[in-house]
Amino acid sequence: MKLTDFDYALPEELIAQHPAEKRENSRMMVVDRKTGSIQHRHFYDISEYFKSGDLLVLNNSKVIPARLFGIKEPTGAKIEILLIKRIEGDIWEAMVRPGKRLKTGDIVSFAGDRLFKAEIVGNGKDGTRHIRFIYDGIFNELLDEFGNIPLPPYIDRENEKEDRDRYQTVYCKYEGSVAAPTAGLHFTEEILEQLREKGVETAFVTLHVGIGTFRPVKTETIEEHIMHFEEYSIDEETAEKINRAKREGRRVISVGTTSTRTLESAADDNGVIIPGQRSTNLFIYPPVYKFKVVDALLTNFHLPKSTLLMLISAFYDREKILDAYRIAVTEKYRFFSYGDCMLII
Repeated sequence: MKLTDFDYALPEELIAQHPAEKRENSRMMVVDRKTGSIQHRHFYDISEYFKSGDLLVLNNSKVIPARLFGIKEPTGAKIEILLIKRIEGDIWEAMVRPGKRLKTGDIVSFAGDRLFKAEIVGNGKDGTRHIRFIYDGIFNELLDEFGNIPLPPYIDRENEKEDRDRYQTVYCKYEGSVAAPTAGLHFTEEILEQLREKGVETAFVTLHVGIGTFRPVKTETIEEHIMHFEEYSIDEETAEKINRAKREGRRVISVGTTSTRTLESAADDNGVIIPGQRSTNLFIYPPVYKFKVVDALLTNFHLPKSTLLMLISAFYDREKILDAYRIAVTEKYRFFSYGDCMLII
């Protein structure tokens, strides 16, 4: 299929620059794959679409303050560093800007008189760098103090205080993502409790969202695109909970494309989840991919020509998804990370 098959027109003013005043107040488009119907609801209505025995799977990865602004020594040039992932110890893979100014051996300082610096120690793939942190104290505390939440580039503003809270899910637990698993941003503790009272089970997987979230597909034919690797983890208890739901014919409802990729990556040919910690570069696109685990999907509205749009097109139908997106534009839904959501049942 061609990359242009996944394009759509989006007015810039529909790209959400801030989250909804309350998480649960986001709008929710409900798409029924059996009937083709579309309903316009709010996220606080979501429990109406669940039933006792459903299993809700959420990604509990936590966003790290991965964007750092520093000064190159001794020139004083301003440098921006975006951490991608820890390689080992104090060595990380990172994107740097402006890249031409940073060569192996260069030092970037982030904290003035305090010791919190990074040394360029090598080159990675696609223009990235390997950097080694030099510091006094506890690294995570320094990163929390001097780092910034890595808002995606289509949010055209500086970090604000609310982003520290609102660009995390209420159930985040394990640090490692450089972008939020955004479908989960709509949940509150109250809504999760409502679902539990209704008899809905919950299970948590961990997939750390990598820099590929920001990278566009560059091949004209989508089959030629190579997905980035992301690390995921599913423990034995969670795997058994999911496998039991599938054996008993209960729905597995995935929150977000990250949870979906985790489940589908961890499943064997028979749809049985294999527990463990692995990396995946699974690329889900229509019309060839057949889902083995996921029965329903909650997701945000995604960028044109993105692998995430391809994934949900594989889950339903490309033309019908694009029709739904055109309706969302007409109805002035808010798009992308801080925007509204779609429940595909």
